[in-house]
Amino acid sequence: MPTEHRRDTPPPRTGTGEIEVLRGFLDYLRTSIAAKVDGTPEPQVRAPAVPSGTNLLGLLNHLTHVERAMFLAEDVTDWQATFRAAPQDGVAEVVARYREAVEQANAVIDGCADPSAPLPRARAGRPTPSLRWALAHMIEETGRHAGHADILRELIDGTTGR
Repeated sequence: MPTEHRRDTPPPRTGTGEIEVLRGFLDYLRTSIAAKVDGTPEPQVRAPAVPSGTNLLGLLNHLTHVERAMFLAEDVTDWQATFRAAPQDGVAEVVARYREAVEQANAVIDGCADPSAPLPRARAGRPTPSLRWALAHMIEETGRHAGHADILRELIDGTTGR
C-alpha cells in the first residue's frame, strides 16, 4: 500500500474581524476535505470502511448539499441519501460540484457585513440563522467530516496530512 505523508498546514491567520476569522477556518477545512477526496482511486473512494457505510465520495457529496442548504436555501428532503454519490459521478465531478457550492456560498458570505444578521435567504417554514451561527455550524459540520475523511483516506492508501 503506497503511503504519502503530507505536511500539515497550520490553521490560518485570517485577519481580525469575526467574519474573516470564521470564514478563514471554514475555508481551511473545506480545502482539507476536498484534498482528501481528490485523487482517491475508484472504487476505494466510494467503498465503505465502516459498518455505517461512510465513504469518502459520499462525505463530500453530503457536504455539497449542506453548503447549498445553508447558504443557498436548497431544500434537502432526504439527508441520508446525500451520503451517497450517484454511481455515474466520479471523483472529479463530485469535487468540482463541492468547489462550485463553496464558491457560491462564499459569494453569499461576502455579501454579509454583520455576523449577527440573518443570512440573506429564505426557506419556507424555517427560521433563518445568523451568519455567525451558520459559519460556526459549517465549521463544526465540515470539521467533523474532515476527521472522518482523514481516517478513511489513510485506510485506503496510507495518505495522511492536509
